[in-house]
Amino acid sequence: MAAGEAREGGVRVRLRRAAHDGLRRPVRVLLLHGLAGSTAVWRQFGELAGGELELWEAELPWAAHGDTRWSHDPDPVPWVAGALDAVPGHVDLLIAHSFAANAVLELLVSRPAGRPGAAVLVSPFHRSTPEEFEWDTAVYYLHGFQRILDEGLRVGSDGRISAELREAMALRVRDRIGPYGWMRFFDAYLRSPFLDTAAVGLPTLVVAGERDFAAPPADARALAASLPDARLRIFERSGHFPMAEQPELFAGAVHGFLSSLTPTSSPSSYVPELT
Repeated sequence: MAAGEAREGGVRVRLRRAAHDGLRRPVRVLLLHGLAGSTAVWRQFGELAGGELELWEAELPWAAHGDTRWSHDPDPVPWVAGALDAVPGHVDLLIAHSFAANAVLELLVSRPAGRPGAAVLVSPFHRSTPEEFEWDTAVYYLHGFQRILDEGLRVGSDGRISAELREAMALRVRDRIGPYGWMRFFDAYLRSPFLDTAAVGLPTLVVAGERDFAAPPADARALAASLPDARLRIFERSGHFPMAEQPELFAGAVHGFLSSLTPTSSPSSYVPELT
């Protein structure tokens, strides 16, 4: 295995960027992409993040070109646990997007040890009560899945891909993820009202885009309100990918969140104050 890489439980993590400000103990960050995504979604954050951050990224099986057999198991949590365990040393901050954010929540309410010091949940899917799910909800996400994939391609390509080509590419990705992959997403969404969010027990920043048609900002507001120690940031000009659509604002939000942490507010890990 190459230098700067590690593997645990079938998950490979890679050092995206070492810290470079001379701190003896850098702030160790693990980045988790969403369903049908890739580690490329963190490129701009990696360029803007402060020198005190040591950035690791996980290659999760639900990537656009991952092994689709992951979706045959209804529980995605072991993949997140494997990524956390694979990072050398303790993870101070876990940043997860979309479907991965939901998997992280499930891990945090069920795993008392080996947790990160803090978390940033980007564009999470969350409903407060099961009554909020109706048949129309399932229809919307079933028929809108391709649209979400198309949006990811649009944002990731900075508009360099034509609408026609994006549509064809989104169809291919949709067919590759398949009905099992879609069901794993919707299963996680349906479970969200039943999560004991009070048990999360660590500082959390919830980030969402006001223009997100996939994970509506109301979901982020509901989740932040249910967490015992949460901050909420809604970016007015962002959709489902705020880290790529407004990267400077996103990086600033992460740094502001870290700067607000103290040893008493992060019981499992001390995150150094950022300047």
